[in-house]
Amino acid sequence: MSPRRPALRETDAVVVGSGPNGLAAAVRLAQAGHRVTVLEAAPTIGGGTRTQELTLPGLLHDVCSAVHPFALASPYLASLPLADHGLVWRWPEIDLAHPLDDGTAGVLVRDLDETCRGLGVDGRAWRGVFGPLVRHFDGLADDILGPILRWPGHPVQMARFGLRAGLPATVLARRFRTPQAQALFAGSAAHAFRPLSRPVTAAVGVMLTAAGHRHGWPVPEGGSAAITDALASLLTELGGEIVTGHAVRSTADLPKARITMLDTGPQAAAEILGDRLPRRRQRAYRRWRYGPGSFKLDLAVRGGVPWTAEAARRAGTVHVGGTLEQVAEAEAAICRGEMPERPFLLVGQQSLADPTRAVGDVHPVWAYAHVPAHWEGDGEKVVLDQIERFAPGLRERVVATAVRTPADHEAENANYVGGDIAGGANDLLQLVGRPRIAADPYATGAPGVWLCSSSTPPGAGVHGMCGFRAAERALASLPG
Repeated sequence: MSPRRPALRETDAVVVGSGPNGLAAAVRLAQAGHRVTVLEAAPTIGGGTRTQELTLPGLLHDVCSAVHPFALASPYLASLPLADHGLVWRWPEIDLAHPLDDGTAGVLVRDLDETCRGLGVDGRAWRGVFGPLVRHFDGLADDILGPILRWPGHPVQMARFGLRAGLPATVLARRFRTPQAQALFAGSAAHAFRPLSRPVTAAVGVMLTAAGHRHGWPVPEGGSAAITDALASLLTELGGEIVTGHAVRSTADLPKARITMLDTGPQAAAEILGDRLPRRRQRAYRRWRYGPGSFKLDLAVRGGVPWTAEAARRAGTVHVGGTLEQVAEAEAAICRGEMPERPFLLVGQQSLADPTRAVGDVHPVWAYAHVPAHWEGDGEKVVLDQIERFAPGLRERVVATAVRTPADHEAENANYVGGDIAGGANDLLQLVGRPRIAADPYATGAPGVWLCSSSTPPGAGVHGMCGFRAAERALASLPG
């Protein structure tokens, strides 16, 4: 006989999932005076925004999200008193480095002028592309971090953004002459998990670069779980409740509530809601397509990573993939379902910004490779080989490792189907219709139920805007 679940309290609103979007939705509803209950299937909250000792005792590794260019740019998260609940931001000396085989690197720091000087002959072109967006970024953030199918609050600036964002990343990168500047932009654009020759693939790179020059690429002191803990603390202060170990597989697992928010993928929402969904909505949710996966390797490294490029030794984030052409080739391969010999990697060196993350001279190094969905190969060797290409001698410094395969990602977080940590393929159709083409992308069509995951606009990233916007729509739907 299975143990009985404790009875849930009466509630005005229930949120399924405690990732940053679920918690943001819960906080917004609680701010509006509603009694909110968050249900989380896992024993700990946070979804991808968690921190654990994965390799050695005391060495803190981020489970998924690690560096947060959009957290400070988020209009909603910025409006919350999260510092009063323990959230402290730390910045590295260099925000982002992209090393090349000749020992040089493209380098991004918060200061646009300093970045332009470091890019030499490409400094003027870099300023021309990103300068206007950086100057108006805070005003643009509310438009950028929202549904595409709506009239923007800043139409002129959004048009300027659109002229850049609508291009293939490979086309925009050709505005730069040096391999360092081209690779620096390509690495940021590769966060989209799409072939960089496709239209609109410049969008993510433009957004990440502009956010980096406005707010930097910071990390939370103590790890990404600090964001989760601060949101949870604020929610509790507002009267909200969080229940862990409560999986929701159908509406029978939900308490009665005026508002139900699902921080799940569309396919999971279709399973939970069943016949409560209108047929056309159910078909659209079940047809939702997921993108490539990720293979994550956490390292405990004595003395840090011995990058050949000196700037990379001081960078909080390092993009590993070589030239523009090599990054583009690797991304195209994973989208075809083929594993490249040299995949694109993201490497986080959070202890350079937050020394509390290190234990003596042993540093946590966070790395993941873009791989085909459901890939089952030997990712540890592939990742170490690719890092050693730019940091010879790394293996001699590694004292412990921890692996997360695409299957591990999905087993631990049901939203990461096939290892897709982005909430769905970022092709043009799903960018415009996320999760379907509709005036209100958050409404499920089931009365009182709203979708608030990263499968809704504006998509993946620790910014909470999917949850906030869905909660706003839910509040607007209530009578009187």
